[in-house]
Amino acid sequence: MALIPVVLLLLAPVLISSSTIRPVDCSEIHQQNKTQSSGVYVIYRAGDGIPLQVYCDMDSLGGGWTVFQRRMDGSLNFYRPWDQYKKGFGNTFGEYWLGLDNVYFMTNKRKYELLVDMEDFDEKKVYARFSTFSISDECDGYKLKVSGFIDGGAGDSLSLHNGQKFSTFDKDQDASGSNMAVLHVGAFWYYNSLYANPNGVYRWGPDSSHYYIGVEWYTWKGTTYSLKAISMKIRPVK
Repeated sequence: MALIPVVLLLLAPVLISSSTIRPVDCSEIHQQNKTQSSGVYVIYRAGDGIPLQVYCDMDSLGGGWTVFQRRMDGSLNFYRPWDQYKKGFGNTFGEYWLGLDNVYFMTNKRKYELLVDMEDFDEKKVYARFSTFSISDECDGYKLKVSGFIDGGAGDSLSLHNGQKFSTFDKDQDASGSNMAVLHVGAFWYYNSLYANPNGVYRWGPDSSHYYIGVEWYTWKGTTYSLKAISMKIRPVK
């Protein structure tokens, strides 16, 4: 029985844009046909045209969002080394990380905004939106640049991380004297503290026996509540 979900994922269709133009993100697919549904599509990385499978959110706040991070059921281990966060991992039909290189190529060709959707175990949904989002290249540590917070009920747990380099357990680039990725069992743009830990350990809701290791968004649920779902997605600014 455990194999059935995997088989279904393998059989799930990848949606192809009907246009002859090779889209560089989900917004271009959405612009071609605004009736397209949310799902997995093929885009072509800006700069070198490498094809990528991505999940496109065609419903939230007008649609056209390219999802680069998604947690939804705890089926995937996100405590991974630098090389995997650089290249990407997971399954675009479920939980996945698109890859820092791919996000860099996208956000340095055009100006992008960021949407962080999240849900708790009581099925309440909120979001945080940022009018500007980009990351630098690997030589600069994939440094985060984010600003222009717009509240959708989640509060701002990301601005604290602005200007920080990305860290994993095997590549410590945070601003503290410790390895924050190890301490918080994740990978992120850590500062010497954290408000957001979307790549932390997938746990089921509140658990006061541990702090700052779950899939957390401090300004909504604090430090001991691990979210049911969270996704980070980007779209060009119009």
